[in-house]
Amino acid sequence: QVQLVESGGGLVQAGGSLRLSCAASGHTFSGYAMGWFRQAPGQEREVVGAITGSGAYTYYADSVKGRFTISRDNAKNTVYLQMNSLKPEDTAVYYCAVRRTSSWYGVRKEEYDYWGQGTQVTVSS
Repeated sequence: QVQLVESGGGLVQAGGSLRLSCAASGHTFSGYAMGWFRQAPGQEREVVGAITGSGAYTYYADSVKGRFTISRDNAKNTVYLQMNSLKPEDTAVYYCAVRRTSSWYGVRKEEYDYWGQGTQVTVSS
């Protein structure tokens, strides 16, 4: 059974940093694209960043470009999201997801097949 488990969320002051991790089990995801999404209350789930199966190419939403970095360790079946210079508007539940059908990343949530349970990130002003 495929499982994605996020960790690393929490409460941080504006300007601070957090590192999210997403550990995959039940399958080897080294060939598949993975993404990080977030969803704030009353809002749609949106892409934050995505990475190809090899890790060679990445995508970032304009709102986080230059502040967030997505990476992966295929040997550990884990993807990371380093978040720096956090802002109150980054407050949301963050989800990782795997795109089982392709090694190239997608930017729409419909393109992803498996999801983690989410981890809360709260940035205070």
